[in-house]
Amino acid sequence: MMNPEYTSQSLELSEKPLMFTTIQAKVPDVLWQKAQCFVQRGWANDTQQLITEALRRYLESYQEALVERFILDDVEWGLRGED
Repeated sequence: MMNPEYTSQSLELSEKPLMFTTIQAKVPDVLWQKAQCFVQRGWANDTQQLITEALRRYLESYQEALVERFILDDVEWGLRGED
């Protein structure tokens, strides 16, 4: 069941002031180097913006309801064999 606090609307950047949480993460060197290249080439203002946008897009793409729907569709197809 989807937590109502985490809807796609809550992932959109709004005009409200945003609160931030500082995180520490280990990432493969090659990913970090690619992220820095993107920033150097102007695709993002800084690595914070790039990582925030990447996380937002990931969470939007893999919303629980969407994933659940795909699973149910796969099960239905597997049980019935209908295309």
